Amino acid sequence: MHAIVARGPGGPEVLEWSEVPTPDTGPGEVLVQVAASAVNRADLLQRKGFYPPPAGASDILGLECSGTVAAVGEGVDGWSVGDPCVALLAGGGYAEMVAVPSGQLMPVPRGLDLVTAAALPEVACTVWSNVVLLARLGAGETFLVHGGGGGIGTFAIQVAVALGARVAVTAGSPEKLARCRDLGAEILVDYSKADFVERVKEATDGRGADVVLDNMGAAYLARNLEVLAPGGRLVVIGLQGGAKAELDLGRLMAKRASVAGTTLRARPVAEKAAICAAVTLQAWPLVEAGALVPVVDRVLPMRDAAEAHRVVEASDHVGKVLLATS
Repeated sequence: MHAIVARGPGGPEVLEWSEVPTPDTGPGEVLVQVAASAVNRADLLQRKGFYPPPAGASDILGLECSGTVAAVGEGVDGWSVGDPCVALLAGGGYAEMVAVPSGQLMPVPRGLDLVTAAALPEVACTVWSNVVLLARLGAGETFLVHGGGGGIGTFAIQVAVALGARVAVTAGSPEKLARCRDLGAEILVDYSKADFVERVKEATDGRGADVVLDNMGAAYLARNLEVLAPGGRLVVIGLQGGAKAELDLGRLMAKRASVAGTTLRARPVAEKAAICAAVTLQAWPLVEAGALVPVVDRVLPMRDAAEAHRVVEASDHVGKVLLATS
């Protein structure tokens, strides 16, 4: 088969479309013929040499894919050759074939074409596990998501709206904020021109946000704590602004608030299977009803992964950048 291979750590130019061995299908695994994958910021970090795959995972980039079942390993029930599917991966998505633990396979929501469906697995599992299962966002609460124009952000806005929450976002341009507004966000903050703490508190009569989904980490920690409402929940899912910062525990305790940090890629297979099951049961009906719509900025041929990485690094896109095998 062919896959995108990194010649070594570096810029997008290290990515090459090369012939590699087809992965074996082990017990409990399904071999997927990939229709499309998607570019995530974790892929950019791995390409640069900063985010190695977990032990035993493929060193090929790609944390999600859509496709059809090509082979079924021993002990797998519920999947047959030819079934359309999407998959949450620990690696290997930038390829024509990928082996996946069967619990990380999900059906394609009705009404979606196979390529577009590749925009869903990583964002759906990330948002649902953190915003719904962990932070327990509820109707009537205020939800703040940083980076509202990205893949995670565009999906998180829609999930929060579907749950009956009021949505605040930060983004870096009027165009991205306009797209966030179209998806249902009400409180729009251009982080290059305004302070999100001030804007969110002003819009909530001083209360703040009940749930914050943060991809910045250290750089935003103090301000995220400041913007939290009493009983608020901050969930950190990215470290684009650094990994180490001082936390004012007194302020955290006074607000009766909580801070959680999570990753998805390195979780045990059983945990990822449980998340995928919850997404299939609870989120896919919302996709099928049109309440959650995958936002796709563009689809590029998988052999042009280097160009896709340049697009995502420039941060001019909205939603997901997809890589199609044909």
